[in-house]
Amino acid sequence: MELFKYKAINKAGKFIHGRCDAMNPGDLEVRLSRLELDLISHKQVQKVRSNSFTRQGIKRTDLITFCFHLEQLLRAGVPILEALGDLRDSVETPRLKEVMSAMIETIGGGRSLSEAMSDFPNEFSEIFINLISAGEESGELVKVLEHITENLKWQDEQVANTKKIFTYPIFVFIIIIAVMFFLMMYLVPQLVQFMQTMGEELPLHTRVLISFSNFFNQFWYVIILLPILIIIGVTFGMNKNLDFRRWIDGLKLKIPVYGPILKKMIMTRFTNYFAIMYASGITVMDCVKSGEKIVGNTAVAKAINDAGRLIGEGEGISSAFEKTKLFPPLVLRMLRVGENTGTLEKSLQNVSYFYNREVKESVEQLQQMIGPALTVFIGLLIGWIMFSVLGPIYDLIAKIKI
Repeated sequence: MELFKYKAINKAGKFIHGRCDAMNPGDLEVRLSRLELDLISHKQVQKVRSNSFTRQGIKRTDLITFCFHLEQLLRAGVPILEALGDLRDSVETPRLKEVMSAMIETIGGGRSLSEAMSDFPNEFSEIFINLISAGEESGELVKVLEHITENLKWQDEQVANTKKIFTYPIFVFIIIIAVMFFLMMYLVPQLVQFMQTMGEELPLHTRVLISFSNFFNQFWYVIILLPILIIIGVTFGMNKNLDFRRWIDGLKLKIPVYGPILKKMIMTRFTNYFAIMYASGITVMDCVKSGEKIVGNTAVAKAINDAGRLIGEGEGISSAFEKTKLFPPLVLRMLRVGENTGTLEKSLQNVSYFYNREVKESVEQLQQMIGPALTVFIGLLIGWIMFSVLGPIYDLIAKIKI
């Protein structure tokens, strides 16, 4: 099945642009006609796979609604075709409506829900489809959908926590840079001209300030472009060289304050997904392989891959992860407890809950620390400038004899 971009017209004469999966252009026209749309033009586009639950064209909130409502309808005993039909008629997102229309047709042809979802790699990830497939095989599809819904909600919380870490510091950093440019390129040069007319020898800290101001005025474009070029270079290197990317990802985990929070977020993500997949009937080896794809850090993914290789060779789960020397003692301890007691799912859920709570507390503490720290920095910067400028002026006034 291919993905097409199309332009169509509805009964009201309004032009509609969207995307739809179909076997060929003729099938595309048939599918759109079921949506009461007349095809005008189309273009085939390349499909791109990803490892997250959400996909381009369907927001996470829409996917949460889809899973929640499907779970409730199936729990109430509604047949899956009728449940999908009800959902299709109630959703407002055009792409999701198109996907469900195609899924209804596919399932009506004798295929399963997971097989119908596999036709839409831009909307449903491999992990998502594997979970649905495991739920169908075990007869626990409703329970799996409930797990997926909770996981998607948890992802929203993780995104919110990540935004909290970066948004405020970046905003304040931009303000600081703007203040420094104003002081160094406008205010200080004006005061320097006045001080130079005094004919007095300037103290060291004032000469240092003048040197900084001159540097800003002469090389302001370097100050602006250098960070941008560094970011572009690092990004290019990470995309082209796996070892370099792994080194950068490992370095992120060692950054003071930020590194421990990032590591906890990664561990939360890994243990949460592992628990969901394991509870859905997916084997440990498949859980480990999927875990490599969702952690979002190649250094941690390499450690998970090494642990999976050791498990495949007969090593115990906790022992294999311990030998990677990357996983915290809490994760190793809970893996060992779950492995020995047969409650691996519950143990991993406990780890996820604990780290999720710690991440929230750490983010709140970081936000509380950033404000005062940046205020002190700005105060020291302005104090240094005022002392360097007003000090010589005060000395000159003191020497004037009335």
